[in-house]
Amino acid sequence: MLFYVAINRNDGRDTVKTEHYIQYDKAFDRKYEYYGGDLGASCTKEGTVFKVWSPLADRIELHLYSADDATECRTCELKPEEKGVFAWETKENLHGVYYDYTVYRGGEAVTTADPYATACGCNGARSMVVDLTRTNPDGFDEDMAPERRPENIIYELHIKDFSYDEESGIPREYRGKYKAFTCSGTNGKYPTCMDYLKELGITHVHLLPAYDFGSVDESGADDQFNWGYDPLNYNVPEGSYATDPHDGVVRIREFKEMVQALHKNGIRVVMDVVYNHTYQPDSWLERMTPGYYNRRLPDGTLADGSACGSDMAAGRRMVDNYIVNSVLYWAREYHIDGFRFDLMGLLTVELMNRIRRELDAVYGVGEKLLYGEPWRASESPMEEGTLPALKENVAYLDEGVAVFSDGTRDAIKGHVFYEKEPGFVNGGTDLEETVLKAVAGWRGQEPKEGEIAPKSCSQVVNYVSAHDNFTLWDKLVITMHDAVGKNNEYCEAAGEPGDDEVFLKRYEDVVAANKLAALIYFTCQGHLFMQAGEEFGRTKLGDGNSFRSAPEINMLKWSRTVEYGDLLAYYKGLIRLRKKLPGLCDKSAAAAARISSKKIWGAGIVSFEVDNRCGSDAKQSVPDAERWERLMIVYNASGGTAKIPLPEGDWSVLADGAETDCRKQIVCTERGFLEAAPHSGMILGK
Repeated sequence: MLFYVAINRNDGRDTVKTEHYIQYDKAFDRKYEYYGGDLGASCTKEGTVFKVWSPLADRIELHLYSADDATECRTCELKPEEKGVFAWETKENLHGVYYDYTVYRGGEAVTTADPYATACGCNGARSMVVDLTRTNPDGFDEDMAPERRPENIIYELHIKDFSYDEESGIPREYRGKYKAFTCSGTNGKYPTCMDYLKELGITHVHLLPAYDFGSVDESGADDQFNWGYDPLNYNVPEGSYATDPHDGVVRIREFKEMVQALHKNGIRVVMDVVYNHTYQPDSWLERMTPGYYNRRLPDGTLADGSACGSDMAAGRRMVDNYIVNSVLYWAREYHIDGFRFDLMGLLTVELMNRIRRELDAVYGVGEKLLYGEPWRASESPMEEGTLPALKENVAYLDEGVAVFSDGTRDAIKGHVFYEKEPGFVNGGTDLEETVLKAVAGWRGQEPKEGEIAPKSCSQVVNYVSAHDNFTLWDKLVITMHDAVGKNNEYCEAAGEPGDDEVFLKRYEDVVAANKLAALIYFTCQGHLFMQAGEEFGRTKLGDGNSFRSAPEINMLKWSRTVEYGDLLAYYKGLIRLRKKLPGLCDKSAAAAARISSKKIWGAGIVSFEVDNRCGSDAKQSVPDAERWERLMIVYNASGGTAKIPLPEGDWSVLADGAETDCRKQIVCTERGFLEAAPHSGMILGK
């Protein structure tokens, strides 16, 4: 079936227009699905092979260039093979040669980079041949992930944010780059960057998109900024984070050096991946096979469930194969330990489960962490016979695929899209029951509309802040001190820039609310996820949508680790303590049964108990487990002291509103009471 729509293409060299695209069906998929797994340019000492998938092409020319900016080229004709594949082979080792293609189809000629490329030139418009064995830093062949631990504490980090601040102590030429992760001893006053991460105690660094994205000019000024959710070349590292974006090898080697450095410091690496849309509808994939990769509505217009105008047609066989092969490539070539899927609701349950199976088959069950956003920006038509990987379909996902719990987030700090709406810790009401649901990983009760119903706690990622929307600190200041956010398209009352001081001021009530928010989600069952800098009151000066704001707004301000040293110490203690408590580390389907005696004592006051014994299953054991057989946990968000009956036994305070990972013994041989200070929480062990 043909729909007639206009598509404009412009790659800086030529402009081509087409007035039709093909509506593909399952018969096309069956006829042309290619399982080879060898598309792209493969370069070894034996020679170089080029392969692309373009079933509708009449013929394809390969153009080879001596440099990224060279105009003269050597042209070769690819030969058609089975399943719509075209190939060209030579015994030459073409490492370092740049290339692109001209696809001839139905009387038109389209120039395109290689959608399967593993290297590229500056800004990604021309692909590069690379012998990947020549890109490994010293010792990378022996690089291994740190030992898998019983708890996952994930730290979301943007590469430029990490080291852009002068106070980071990173050499100027490495600030905002991959190389910053290879530096240590960066500041004599206090730990920063890698030294800081190691001391903090997190288990995983989650890197915001670091594949080649299109929203930053890699040859431009260093003060450009973008989160990077604009994929251009899916299998190539971003060039703006490299010390030389013009040499395609440099970005590959320096990315590997970053991973290697994190692994050496005991930290696993999660990669934020964006397979739900392309930077522009006219992607390299679409140029190879027009109309196949973009999802469309019945009238032929582009679907826009991503709010980016170019949804990927997940559910089609070669789209799914592309995504699976890309994930496997990053895991194999760059030693990536996990993947976070942006707008996973635009992908399918079937695809996510397949990725889980294929990673497990290669690396072992659960060795690679998988989680994503179980939502989408708006409706998008799915392929027949598929289920979108949305929150309401979590029961169909493998237990090894986790999702962000927006219910936990909003219950604790307030609605993410309505800036003035508070949560449990900052003045919200009637949230006690919801908070207690979050405690048990949303298991063990009939879910209300909009609530998650996971199969086990392994499917839940608990958090209170991420790169999107306001930082936790800014949200608390807005709700507790009547400040106004800015530049947030979702907010009802977005203010103008200029009210910076209100976010820079230290408020003791905000610090207390921040501590309580942290204690709550650190005592909920599931995986733990935190935005970098949350632990020292990170502020973006009320900017609720900083995806392209100045790096000075987005960067981690390392001096705040001193100014908010008490808050930082509180988080460090929670991290240490969480790792020692098997009752909270348990991710099994039975974990919710560990939670008992859930009680609401009044407005803003709840408590519950946790069976903290190690499970009989060795996989649930915690090597450094504390001796406490039972935990009692109290949240007091009210303005008064909470006096709560304490069961018999010898109890120790493991955390309160002032300290975490502490040991303050309470002897209560007969039934007594504990007192929880206003706006604080407590963890007790028996």
